[in-house]
Amino acid sequence: MEKLNDTLLYTLDKCFRTYNQFAQRNVRKAGYDITIDQWLILKSVSENPDITQNDISKIVFKDNASITRIIQLLISANYLVRETHPSDRRRVNLTLTESGKKITMDVNEIAVQNRTTALENINEETVHQMKSLLQQIIENCK
Repeated sequence: MEKLNDTLLYTLDKCFRTYNQFAQRNVRKAGYDITIDQWLILKSVSENPDITQNDISKIVFKDNASITRIIQLLISANYLVRETHPSDRRRVNLTLTESGKKITMDVNEIAVQNRTTALENINEETVHQMKSLLQQIIENCK
């Protein structure tokens, strides 16, 4: 039987979790009281002003209940405002507040630094090959 540590997908999961912990540490170290998941939601709203909660859940790989809880925390922290959609009362509009815009931009700078550090000494061709490999794994699992 193959050892767990010898499997590619275990290593990939370990890589992702290690990177996520590294990224979260750097956000905290910079003085921000926000999780990576919270920032991903703010960034999603920032990039897609008409986004639905269902679309957010697909982008950040979280279930709708988790998205609802995180959005409520972001509203309580005054980073997001939720308003009823003017033409469809079943939908809501999510809008970043000024402090939401600021923290999204500030943490984005940290995210760029995190990615630079994580990909240090890895050339562009290798990154491209890895992206292709990962995309193939994703397609195989659909």
